Amino acid sequence: MNWFSPYWFYPKTLLSFYWANVYLLWLLGLVPFFFFLKWVFSSHRKQTLLLSVEGLAGKRGLLVKFRFLVPLFFMMGVGCLVLAIARPQLPGSGSENFTEGVDIAIAVDISESMLARDLQPNRLEAAKNIGRRFIEGRINDRIALVAFAGETVTLSPLTTDYVSLKEYLADLSTDLVKTSGTAIGTALASCVNKLRDVPGKSRVAIIISDGDNTAGAIPPETALELARSFGVRVYTIAIGKPGSDEVVDEKTLRMLAGGPEGRFFQATDNTALTRIFDQIDHLEKSLAESSRVYDMTDYYYQYLNWAILFFLMSLFLRFTFLGNLLED
Repeated sequence: MNWFSPYWFYPKTLLSFYWANVYLLWLLGLVPFFFFLKWVFSSHRKQTLLLSVEGLAGKRGLLVKFRFLVPLFFMMGVGCLVLAIARPQLPGSGSENFTEGVDIAIAVDISESMLARDLQPNRLEAAKNIGRRFIEGRINDRIALVAFAGETVTLSPLTTDYVSLKEYLADLSTDLVKTSGTAIGTALASCVNKLRDVPGKSRVAIIISDGDNTAGAIPPETALELARSFGVRVYTIAIGKPGSDEVVDEKTLRMLAGGPEGRFFQATDNTALTRIFDQIDHLEKSLAESSRVYDMTDYYYQYLNWAILFFLMSLFLRFTFLGNLLED
């Protein structure tokens, strides 16, 4: 739109802008104040000015009132200049750029209890199938994969090679770790170790298990403190039906999800597990969208043009043949 339009002064237009130097807008309130001070300090000359004007061939009427146009245009010019240096901006059309994706470390329990068939075909296979779908839904996210039972094993560091990740996930079995037990604390610590040095704030550890912490050198409480100190969000998924032959112990998993922005989920069947991964997917995509970077377009030059115009009008009225009639 052409700069020479009242559109730029509509309240709706001004409120729609993002102001890069918004604090400078406070100066708008000082502009009329300074002109008020000028009027106060110059008021002692008022009688002299009136006598001078009265002596202009008796022409006092309407032209005398024009003397206020000089300070008015000058004040409007200063106001537009303040708007210009406050840098009004709007997002450029079609210019959204996403920042780097979320960094996610997934730890999957591969202890013997994960072979329970309360989920189809069993808990471990159900987790693997839904995990593959979750990986397929990522775009810029880096994912690390950890397997654990009585101890942990890293299958993949953080990577965007989703083909390899799905292959590693497909190879998960209870034979990968010979030590029995469930080292949930150690598994979370392993996830945090992979996430602690990566830049950005979007770091997530997902723990999938069906039991309490029964092994490992790192207690779950210590692992949770590590996650908190490095700003890692912890999502835990208790997988399995209550009352099944293999008991599902939720206590430790609920405790780990009690950290900042953590979440606990309970997957009692394949459908519930699918919904859980969909929720996690939605949560992480929402966080990624909130960190968009926009290419901003400046509109300061519209107000700069108006400021120049008002200053020129003020100078014209002051220094042309009308000056003797209009100057205050």
